[in-house]
Amino acid sequence: MRFLAALVCLAAPLAAQPGLVETGYDHFYNLEYPDAAAAFEKAIAQHPDDPDLHNHLAQTLVFQEMFRDGALESELVSGNNSFLRRPKLNPSPGTEARFLGELAKSMALTEAQLRKNPRDTGALYAQGIAHGLRANYYWLVKKSWRDALNDANAARRAHNQVSEIDPANIDARLVQGLHDYLIGSLPVGYRMLGLLVGMRGDKEKGMRTLQDVAARGKLNRVDAEILLCGLYRRENTPKLAIPLVQDLIRRFPRNYILRLELSQMYSMSGDKVHALEAVDRIAQLKDRSERGYAGVPWEKIYFQRGMIQFWYNDLDQSLVNLKHVAAEPDVDLNAGAQARLRIGQIHDMKNRRVDAVESYRQAVAFAPQSDAATEARRCLSTPYRRK
Repeated sequence: MRFLAALVCLAAPLAAQPGLVETGYDHFYNLEYPDAAAAFEKAIAQHPDDPDLHNHLAQTLVFQEMFRDGALESELVSGNNSFLRRPKLNPSPGTEARFLGELAKSMALTEAQLRKNPRDTGALYAQGIAHGLRANYYWLVKKSWRDALNDANAARRAHNQVSEIDPANIDARLVQGLHDYLIGSLPVGYRMLGLLVGMRGDKEKGMRTLQDVAARGKLNRVDAEILLCGLYRRENTPKLAIPLVQDLIRRFPRNYILRLELSQMYSMSGDKVHALEAVDRIAQLKDRSERGYAGVPWEKIYFQRGMIQFWYNDLDQSLVNLKHVAAEPDVDLNAGAQARLRIGQIHDMKNRRVDAVESYRQAVAFAPQSDAATEARRCLSTPYRRK
């Protein structure tokens, strides 16, 4: 799952104006980003000198862009798990300036606080959050690894200081755990880069740290659970993610992506029945126009069903659902390209090579730079056969 998709994506602590902040994050985790932004803007108007509030708003702005561009769900059922390949976001100049402006305000406020008291853990924590969010920006928008790593390292240093001053602060360990896992997951060639000298990373240690935050954290429990879901998927241990996703659905019932993720975790676990039931539940909620579901595009539901059916060899039903996706002119690039690729592969498995070639060509034309297009080009050369 791609809720926290880059080097570090964190929620700032719920410190100032708890009513407005809690309301804002309830909207945030339920994918209601304009409402979340409005709540944080109201809090900033009341307390403009609180750096946490500026971080809250900046995070909402970048996640709104990720949601708009399909980046929060682009790994669903697609099999794309690389930490190194991410869709590049394209925010408007106004949104970009606003996002960076909020982070600049947060950093300036924390610097002022730390000049008065270098051991101010609240200021150090907020400073780490701001650097982490800016690392996301450099990673996802600018594709600048150097700047992203520099900010990620700054985030870790700030939160390391929090841990040194206050060892009981479990939440500050989230950045440390994610950083350890990510650096430990990089191929040796990347770890040899000068930027990573002295950073060995440790996947297992990072995973244990995130598990600890998910179990005992106060402010970052939700983020730790979300991160663990993605990492369990990457480590091919989806059964461990299922209870976490179920807990998140209970807490944020209007977030349809969580139900898509639950479906995927069941599917990866070998449980086709519950995987399809989770998709059917989204369809039921949409039919009833339940809050958070009325606007879910049908092609997302068709896509999820079709992809699950594809991997479970229910090829006829898969073809029906994926054709619905391919027929939608406004479908997102990931789903549109993947659907055309799988349609071609179904045709190949049914020995309809002419139809398969046509579908592969459509996949390439629809999103030439996508992973699906790369796979489709291979299938144009060699007919697909399931291993």
